Amino acid sequence: MTHTTSNQAVSTYALLRRMAGPLMLALVLIGPASATEPSPSSTEAKTMKIRLTINGQATTATLDDNATARDFLSMLPLTLTLEDYASTEKIAYPPRKLSTQGAPAGIDPDVGDITYYAPWGNLALFYKDFGYSTGLIRLGRFDAGVETLNTRGRLNVTIEAVGQ
Repeated sequence: MTHTTSNQAVSTYALLRRMAGPLMLALVLIGPASATEPSPSSTEAKTMKIRLTINGQATTATLDDNATARDFLSMLPLTLTLEDYASTEKIAYPPRKLSTQGAPAGIDPDVGDITYYAPWGNLALFYKDFGYSTGLIRLGRFDAGVETLNTRGRLNVTIEAVGQ
């Protein structure tokens, strides 16, 4: 068993006390760990889900959080007829043109992208890859079921907000 003399105990206490000042200052400046971590509500992006029922088959998609997608969401529910365009995408015309505020000059769409082609005012749902297009704005993306678009001819689609 080790015994500490009175002088050793005093110097240990003095050392701890000297160290506590800078440590306390650091804790005050940094703050508690929970204050430096973002709250769950501030890190969650706004999720805008839609349901597309295409010729009786339902699937979902997630819209991006941009002005054009929010404007599109405000129009829902919609029932439209999708027509094939260039064996790459299905297009349809919403009842009015959408906001393009803050939109990029164009995008390179991927399979499964739901877009808005501002020059013509139409929706374009891509089921095949395509190159960069000026005036194309991404609204969102299919979660699954994009293959339902890869059929010949017209398709009826009902688009509605989910959980709004």
